Amino acid sequence: MGDHATQRASPKVLVALDFSDPRHALALADRLDPGACGLKVGKELFVAAGPEPVRRMIERGFNVFLDLKFHDIPNTVAQACAAATRLGVWMFNVHAAGGRDMLMAARQAVHATAIERGGARPWLIGVTVLTSLGDESLREIGFAEGVTQGVNRLARLARDCGLDGVVCSAQETAMLRAAFGPEFRLVTPGIRPAGTTPDDQARVITPEAAVANGADYLVIGRPITQAPDPVAALAKINTALMSRCEPRA
Repeated sequence: MGDHATQRASPKVLVALDFSDPRHALALADRLDPGACGLKVGKELFVAAGPEPVRRMIERGFNVFLDLKFHDIPNTVAQACAAATRLGVWMFNVHAAGGRDMLMAARQAVHATAIERGGARPWLIGVTVLTSLGDESLREIGFAEGVTQGVNRLARLARDCGLDGVVCSAQETAMLRAAFGPEFRLVTPGIRPAGTTPDDQARVITPEAAVANGADYLVIGRPITQAPDPVAALAKINTALMSRCEPRA
């Protein structure tokens, strides 16, 4: 089975292609360099266009993070994870709140399918608490604990079930890095370069601060995709990150 041992120099920035029209997503992807960024494909684009744009991005050499946040009964999630593995994505996610049985089924499906197809195993990561949610929002939907406690609990569950890491706010990365060590992947949305608006994110942080806190990968959408020059916006972020650290896996 393939592994990630030979894939340790991946770009930190994952550009979120949150478009409903695949032509716009692919046009932007054509302007970007796979050596400078990975790409994130989420629900909007995937529901509108299906897997074909993802295949084209993979063929172009991009690391593709499939951000569909699977959350269902264990068998359904396992089948979805097998399909994502066969698609050839580099990383995808499930909701850690789906519970132990679901997470274990997801992990087993990824491993078995990777062996079956003889390719590299994608990273499987868990979603902890969405970055659009704060303490008050969690209380409103029935969670007694706050964001920090919820993130820590769900990240621990994901780690115990053999997942490769979690999606979390960069404000929680220092805590998670200390708790789970350097090999646990931390993927952080809610990244906004200094001087940009937070949009609909409740917990935001700059790229430099996110990396300083221990983030491995930074999901950045509108500050790049809606910039007058997306390539220049990405280059500016990468230049700032290069002054902070060397690329991690």
